[in-house]
Parts: sequence; structure tokens; C-alpha cells
Amino acid sequence: MSDAANEKATPATGRARLKRDAEKAAAKAAGDSAAVPPGPDGATANAGGDRAAADTRTGGAAAWSDAGGTGPEARAGGASAAPRLAVRRTYKLYVNGAFPRSESGRSYPVTSPDGDHLANASLASRKDARDAVTAARKAFSGWSGRTAYNRGQILYRAAEMMEGRRSQFADEVAAADGVRRTRAEALVSAAIDRWVYYAGWTDKIVQAVGGANPVSGPYFNLSTPEPSGVVAVLAPQDAPLLGLVSVIAPVIATGNTAVVIASERAPLPAITLGEVLATSDLPGGVVNILTGRTAEISPHLAAHADVDGLDLTGAGDLATDLESAAAQTLTRVRRPAPGEDWTADPGTGRMTPFLETKTVWHTIGV
Repeated sequence: MSDAANEKATPATGRARLKRDAEKAAAKAAGDSAAVPPGPDGATANAGGDRAAADTRTGGAAAWSDAGGTGPEARAGGASAAPRLAVRRTYKLYVNGAFPRSESGRSYPVTSPDGDHLANASLASRKDARDAVTAARKAFSGWSGRTAYNRGQILYRAAEMMEGRRSQFADEVAAADGVRRTRAEALVSAAIDRWVYYAGWTDKIVQAVGGANPVSGPYFNLSTPEPSGVVAVLAPQDAPLLGLVSVIAPVIATGNTAVVIASERAPLPAITLGEVLATSDLPGGVVNILTGRTAEISPHLAAHADVDGLDLTGAGDLATDLESAAAQTLTRVRRPAPGEDWTADPGTGRMTPFLETKTVWHTIGV
């Protein structure tokens, strides 16, 4: 019997041969690896070659992206992507807690004192003014029905929100008035402080203005101030933020609602203030802000039968005609002297003109 036949006939012999073949293959592989000197990082030349090939492929993709192609980095908007275009801000109206565009679809350019273009503001129309009055009238019952303490809390919250936008307000005031940044920051601080000032007066004005009246006879005689209703306010042209706050805050602090015509020359801080009020706890419709031509919008508000008060601070040469128009509907009018110092202590002079005094007689029980 041959050797091959013996190995085939014996299973143990076959397994031994397979084991020897495996050991020879392992020894050959170890010898080949030892014959190749390792690279600087301890890898063999073959492995390094594979990595180099992989690096070449990766580098090719990066180079393709850097060259302005559509590689992964370029598609993801990486550092090598084309410069992005700035998102231009759209300045709209603020009516009933929302920011609608003007019904007319018109706008006008707002420029700095140096003539630089700042933005385009909406040109409010007659219908926009009517919509604002409707919103203010709808919000009046709820706002005047709140406690004075609650109104003060809401106004204080608005001041907190203004504090968070201090930098943006300073930029807009500096651009509108052409003043230094430090001066603009001081004006913004004064506007925030003015808002807090009137927030503190909300639950004190009744005691300062109202009270018990001495009368002859067995009666109690009590006088209590109450809000007039919807007040149209023409904001000053020379103080786009501090003056604006100084005419809005006393009106709503006493329970009135307001329709405001922002400074025609510098309306941008007014719209930013509207964004602050929209994100505070102030109900929609309590303050409504219109931008555009004062001479175009104000006559409609002055003659509106649903307007109960008119503040002519920013009227200028229009004041006499607007006062005459308001007389047709017996509208309460405040016409301040020109050249008001907005940094001075305001007192209560702007709170009382739009308060009506209700006097109650009550018999004294025996």
C-alpha cells in the first residue's frame, strides 16, 4: 500500500499534514512582514501606502471644495462658501399687536442727518388709521378694567424688555439724531428710566388726583379719576425714543389706549419699541404705532368720532387746524408749548390731561 493511500486511510495523518501547511504559511507571512522596515509611525510601507492613497482621495475632495466646487464643505455652507447676503429688516406698522404692512403698500426712505439711507418705513394710510382706532377701542375696556397695580407690572415688564434691546436702540438713536454712541446710550437709559417712572405711578395717581371732598350735609363726596378712552398721540419729531416714551407711557399708565403717529423724520426707534411691546405682556391694541407723513394721517385721527383725546406734541404748524377738527367731536386736546425739555422731571403733567374725574355722592347712614 502506498504512502498516499496510508495517509488517506488514516484521518489523524491527514490532520497533521494540514497543521504543518498552516504553520508554514504563517511563518512565510511573518518573514515577509519582517523583511519590510516599518515607517516612522510603526506602520508598514503597504499600510502607509493605503493611508496615503486614502489621504490623497480625501485631500482631493477638500481641494475640490476649496476651489469653489460643490463638495460636502461647500454644500454645508462652510468657511469656504460664498459670502452671504445680509437679511434686510422690514419696518412695518404696529396695530392690534401685529405688524401689518401699510394698506396703501407705500413706503418712504428714512435718512440720517448726513443724508445716508437708513431704511424704508411704511406710509400709513387713512384706512390704517381707522384700523388702529378700532383696535384701540376694542382693547380699552380690558385695559382700563385691570387693576392699577397690574398695569404697573405690565409697564415694568416692558421696561425690562427695552433693557434687553439697549444696544439696538442706541444704534438707531445714534443714526437718527447723528449723536455719539455715548450720548445715544444715555438717551436710551433715560427712556427706560422714564418707562419705569410711569410704571410706578399707575397705582398712585388716583390718590394724588382724587380724594374725598368736604361738603355741607350728611353726605360722602368722593372724586375718582378715570381714563378718557382712545388717545391719538403725535410723537415729537426731535426725540425719537425718549420723547416717544414720554408721550406714550403716561397715556397708557392711566388706563387709556393709544394710537401713535411716530416721528416722521426718525420712525425706526418707534417700530423697535412696538416689537418690544409685542413681546411683553401688554395686550394687543393698547398701543398702536403708525409711521408716515404726519400731515397726511393726523387730520383723520383728529376728526375721528371714536377718538377721545388728542396729544398735539409733534403737530408743529398743524396744531391749530387739528385742534379745530377735534372741536367738532368735542375731543379733549392737549397742546403743549414747543421746545419741551425731555430730560427734565416730567411730574404728572402728562398723566392728568386724559383723566376724567367722576364724583360720587353717598348718604351717610345713621
